[in-house]
Amino acid sequence: MMTKGPISQFLEHHFLHFNAAALVDAAKGYETQLEHGAKMLVSLAGAMSTAELGKSFAEIIRQNKVNIISCTGANLEEDVMNLVAHSHYKRVPNYRDLTPEDEWNLLEKGLNRVTDTCIPEEEAFRRIQEHIVKIWKDAEAKGERYFPHEFMYKLLLSGVLKTYYEIDPKDSWMFAAAEKNLPMVVPGWEDSTLGNIFASYVLKGELKASTMKSGIEYMAFLADWYSDNSGKGIGFFQIGGGIAGDFPICVVPMLYQDMERTNTPFWSYFCQISDSTTSYGSYSGAVPNEKITWGKLGIDTPKFIIESDATIVAPLIFAYLLGI
Repeated sequence: MMTKGPISQFLEHHFLHFNAAALVDAAKGYETQLEHGAKMLVSLAGAMSTAELGKSFAEIIRQNKVNIISCTGANLEEDVMNLVAHSHYKRVPNYRDLTPEDEWNLLEKGLNRVTDTCIPEEEAFRRIQEHIVKIWKDAEAKGERYFPHEFMYKLLLSGVLKTYYEIDPKDSWMFAAAEKNLPMVVPGWEDSTLGNIFASYVLKGELKASTMKSGIEYMAFLADWYSDNSGKGIGFFQIGGGIAGDFPICVVPMLYQDMERTNTPFWSYFCQISDSTTSYGSYSGAVPNEKITWGKLGIDTPKFIIESDATIVAPLIFAYLLGI
């Protein structure tokens, strides 16, 4: 057992009740899973890459404290955008005071706002698009097909973006994942900026849609990965809600019910960080026990929900896991 550093000690001393206590309980539960040889899936929704989660998450990847990632197409690309265009991001602390005209002015400057942070999509994609399109077209010319994250791994590992780096690559979780060739699923990739760009090339007849492996193929890959790696359990650590969590968690009932593999184990741990509250029909705000009725979690699965801002909670949990 590692000696915990000052941040972890602070959490154990002060975070004793309510959401604070749930944070520490979840971190300890995650740690227990790893100590028992279980593997862990981390899902990333929301704008976690824009929030620079890579500053803590990249080290989690390097230290093998996550074994597979499920993320949105936006998080996949926005970590790389931050890597190559960090200085062009703009913070807008007074975003609540913006008028529709102010928002339009940001659009005309090529700044897409996410709460208090504006993403310089044009600046970032000037540096990415040319290179990723070449990788797509080269693969197609060879009759090769890859998943969205595999194309991004090729881009990062090729070294063509090095000249544009504006942050230390050790703070890029995508770079850390690429170096380890970490398994990943990216459900709904088509709604990302790169997904839109790829679709435009398909519409122009310059690429075939089939060059990009599909969401169904991602689910089939995940089913095989889960079956091969669930011997000592697989935990589910969900940051935010949405498709990044909904897609992978369904692999268990799919295997159990649709594939009739009745020996498929439930997820061995579940934690969700979300500011979504329980309401009528809300999935992201549903309490974990609801997932028992869908065949995703078992009665005895350790379950944690932290109703708070993931940009605050996730780095603290990662710090605890790293013993910081």
